[in-house]
Amino acid sequence: MLTLSLSFPGGRYHATPWGRHVNEADVAWPPDPWRLTRALIATWHRKLDHQLYPEILLTSLLGLLADEPPHYRLPTAVHSHTRHYMPNRQKSTLIFDAFARIDPTEALIVHWPECQLNDAQTALLDELLNCIGYVGRAESWVEAKRLDDWNGEPNCFPGSTQIDQETGEIQTEPVQLYAPLTPDAYVNFQQQMQSGLALRKLKTSELKSIKKTLPISWLEAVSLDTADLQNAGWSAPPAAQKVLYQRPIQALKSSVASRAKPKPSPSADTVRYAVYGKPLMRELDTIRFAEHVRRAVMGKAKWTLGETAIPPLLTGHGLNADNRHCHAFYLPQADSNGLLDHVLIHVPAGIDGDMRRVFGALKTVKGFDGQEWRLMLEHIGQREDFENVSPIVQSASVWQSRTPYLHPWHCKKDLDVSAQIRRECRERQLAEPTEIRLLPTIKPYGRELRPIDFHRFRSKRGLMQPDTRGSFWQLTFAESVSGPLALGFGCHFGLGLFAPVKANE
Repeated sequence: MLTLSLSFPGGRYHATPWGRHVNEADVAWPPDPWRLTRALIATWHRKLDHQLYPEILLTSLLGLLADEPPHYRLPTAVHSHTRHYMPNRQKSTLIFDAFARIDPTEALIVHWPECQLNDAQTALLDELLNCIGYVGRAESWVEAKRLDDWNGEPNCFPGSTQIDQETGEIQTEPVQLYAPLTPDAYVNFQQQMQSGLALRKLKTSELKSIKKTLPISWLEAVSLDTADLQNAGWSAPPAAQKVLYQRPIQALKSSVASRAKPKPSPSADTVRYAVYGKPLMRELDTIRFAEHVRRAVMGKAKWTLGETAIPPLLTGHGLNADNRHCHAFYLPQADSNGLLDHVLIHVPAGIDGDMRRVFGALKTVKGFDGQEWRLMLEHIGQREDFENVSPIVQSASVWQSRTPYLHPWHCKKDLDVSAQIRRECRERQLAEPTEIRLLPTIKPYGRELRPIDFHRFRSKRGLMQPDTRGSFWQLTFAESVSGPLALGFGCHFGLGLFAPVKANE
C-alpha cells in the first residue's frame, strides 16, 4: 500500500486536460496519474542528485506506480476561472484561466492499494516529494508527502458508474484520466507502431517527426515534451492510456459568486444626528422636537422592518416592568444659541441590527405644521464615543438641570420632590444623591430661564401628568455617575435632563 498526500498552499490547482483548449476553461480534476508521473520526472531532472538516485531506480519506481491505477480522496473543490486580455499591440487576445479552488488546509489523497516499494524506491520517492514544487501548471504549488498509514475511504476510483440499486440514482460521475502505460505495454505498443509506420507511405519529414515521439525507452517516452507530441499529430500521448474513473457528483462544483461575509457590528447603545433646517427649534421646545424625532423613528421602523416588527426598545411599549427605562431616550441637544442642532438617541439595552437599519435609514423629521428638518447620521456607537461632543454622556459627580424636572408621582407628605428624585435613583440602580439643591433658574447660554419658559407637556391626549410647572435641581453624588441622566416625567423625551457641572463652574 502506498499513499501520498498533496495539498495546495495557494488554494488553486491549474491544469488543462489533454486535447482541450485553454479557453474551454476546463480543469483536469483530479490530477491525472500521467501528470503526476511527469511531475516526478521533472523534479528528478531538476533537483535530485543523479549519482545518488540513478535513472534506473527512477524507472523502476515509476514503472511500479504505472502498474496500478491509483485511487483518490478528493477534497472539496470549486471550478473557477479568471479572464484577461493578453498585452499584444497588434491584437488583443482574450484568455480564460480556469482552475480548481481548494481549501489549502485540505489534502488530496492519492492511494495505491497494492503497491509495495523497496527501501531504495521509498527513499527516492520521499526525496522527490520533498523537492516537488508544483503539479499541473506552475501556479499549482503543492506540498507533497508520503503517508505511513491511511485509513480513509477513497471517493474517486477506476471503474464504471455506480448506481444505487434501491433508488436507481446515479452516485458518481465518469471522468477520463490519462495514466502512463506500463513499461511492457509500451514496448508492445511501440513495436506495433513502428511496424505500422513502415507500411504507410508518409513523407520523410513526417515519418521522422513521428518516430521521434516513439523512443525505445519507456521513461523517455513518458518524458516527451507536449509540444513535440502535438507537432507530430498525436491526439493523445503514445505512452499513455485513458482510464475511466468515477468521482463524486459535483466533485468540481460550479463557480459561484462569492458573497461578502457580514461583518459583526460592534456593540452600541447610542446614536447621534446633526439637525439641519430653518428655523431650528429652540431648546425650550425640547419635548416637542423629541416627539417629532420619535414619530419619525417609528415611521422609518414601520417602513424598514414592517408594522408588526418594530422593536419594543424603540417604542417603549410591551416591555417588562423591570425594563422601564432600558428603551430609547430621545434627547435633543442645543447649540450655544439655544437652538436644537443635534439629537442623541440613547438605548441603554443596546442597539441591535434591526435598529441599526432603522437609524441608518432615518433622514428627515417632520413637524405637525409641515416643517421638515434633515438629519445626518454622525455615528452609532457606545455612549463613551460621544463624550467629546456631547457633555450629557460624560461622567461627573455634580449634575444640574438642563431642562425642567417634572416629578412623576403626586407629592405627598413623605414623598416630596427630593424624595421622588431619590426613589428614581434607587429604582434605576443609581447611587442616591448626597445633596439635592433646588435652583430657581438656570442660565445655559447667557439667558436666565425659568421652568415655565419651557414647553412641558406631551401631545399625547389623556396622559396623566402629576407636575405641570417643573423645577430645576442640582444633584451631588458621592462618586461619578455616567450620563445621560434624565429623570422624571417625560424623561425619554428630553425633560428632566441633567448636564454635568465642571469643577470651576
